[in-house]
Amino acid sequence: QVQLLESGGGLAQAGGSLRLSCAVSGRTLSSYRMGWFRQAPGKEREFVASIRWSDAWPQYADSVKGRFAISRDNTNNTLFLQMNSLKPEDTAVYYCAAKVAISVQYHNWGQGTQVTVSS
Repeated sequence: QVQLLESGGGLAQAGGSLRLSCAVSGRTLSSYRMGWFRQAPGKEREFVASIRWSDAWPQYADSVKGRFAISRDNTNNTLFLQMNSLKPEDTAVYYCAAKVAISVQYHNWGQGTQVTVSS
């Protein structure tokens, strides 16, 4: 079982930056894909970015391409989301998630961290 613990959320101004971290424990991650999702008030949870742990191959939602960057530290089993050029519409609870790479559904989730972007 994979355990996930996010940190790094907070308040930022529009145009600013934040970096989220997700500490991962419990499994060897070479066969996993890790992702970031977010859920704004009154909206469904949506995909933000993901990364294949074995080779760091990333994927991004169109809404964050060019502004956000997902990365991982293989030595310390930590996932990151660098968020630049933040917009008020990026305000949401951000969740770290994990799945075996061949799975369709993410099956491990963190508790979430709040990101608030003021205009």
